[in-house]
Amino acid sequence: MKHPCVYIPASRRNWTLYVGVTSDLVKRVWQHKGNLIDGFTKRYGVHTLVWYEPHESMESAIRREKRSRSGSGAGSSR
Repeated sequence: MKHPCVYIPASRRNWTLYVGVTSDLVKRVWQHKGNLIDGFTKRYGVHTLVWYEPHESMESAIRREKRSRSGSGAGSSR
């Protein structure tokens, strides 16, 4: 069963933030911590989950992610 949510991990070194959306938070955090996803989070060492927000639908989660990212400068990839 899918559980859409918006999540924010951060780096410990300089608190670089990333805003993402996923349907499987546990798997996605595991992927980030293991550097299994090439891109922003691997490059900047963004591995520590600092916030998440569950949603009823993926569409709702994506809208929230876009609002959270607007103007933040945080990286994003799916």
